Amino acid sequence: KIHTGGGYSSDFDSDAEKDKRSKRYDLIPQQTKTTEKVANKRELEDEYGREEGKIHRMQILSMDAYTRHKKYVNDYIQYYGGSENFFKRDSSKDKTDMDVIKENHKFLWDDEEADTWEKRLAKKYYDKLFKEYCITDLSRYKENKVAMRWRIEKEVVEGKGHFSCGNRKCDEKNGLRSWEVNFAYVEGGEKKNALVKLRLCPDCSYKLNYHHKKKEILPKQRKRDKRSESKNKKHKSRHESPTPDTDEDNPEASSSKQKETSNEDEKSIWSGPAKLSEEKSRDEEFEDYFEDMFL
Repeated sequence: KIHTGGGYSSDFDSDAEKDKRSKRYDLIPQQTKTTEKVANKRELEDEYGREEGKIHRMQILSMDAYTRHKKYVNDYIQYYGGSENFFKRDSSKDKTDMDVIKENHKFLWDDEEADTWEKRLAKKYYDKLFKEYCITDLSRYKENKVAMRWRIEKEVVEGKGHFSCGNRKCDEKNGLRSWEVNFAYVEGGEKKNALVKLRLCPDCSYKLNYHHKKKEILPKQRKRDKRSESKNKKHKSRHESPTPDTDEDNPEASSSKQKETSNEDEKSIWSGPAKLSEEKSRDEEFEDYFEDMFL
């Protein structure tokens, strides 16, 4: 037999060799069977609490502020009881931007008046309005009560109040007339006045002037037209100079005067180029058109 140590084994081994082999065997670590102990209950609770705390923190951090607030309120009601109405916010004092603008709105603003954020918001809305023509409400014209406001951007684009009637409930585009109105109104407990312009159709113009005749704005005559009229008048005055009474008894004098005038006309014809009627250019026609439009 071959011994595991590398030599030949024998049935007659000495006791010394047996001791050596037993010592080698003792050097190898022996696996002992041990019974597992149950963990302490307090340690188990602490570990469980730590894990639950981690999970709870992750849930809270993943929520937004409103959802987190709702969760805390629901937990409070579940643990301590009570009514949900106690936690509802009083929304009776809430104000939107439109409410703030209505409270602080003014028909005419000064630059130094906007000292609070509410007034600054109303002033910002006022700056975006178009203050050339007004929009009016004539539903109570028989009571001598007329409402007016400035135009917004949409109405300017559509031509409301300029190319169509400025009455809020009228869209007539023919026969528009321009009026200058002294608009008297009460604002902040004070009486104020403002001169405004209106473009109204004939029917709405009748309603506007139901109690008092307003001032109508007529299209202004251009300087160029005035100059041409003055030139025509001078030209007519030259040719239509007052002639003395001709004596019926002296036909020779009248015939001589007629010859002189005919000779002067012939000389004036050949004295220079013929006078042609001046035709207006396209730009001048547009200027005439827009001048009648923007009164």
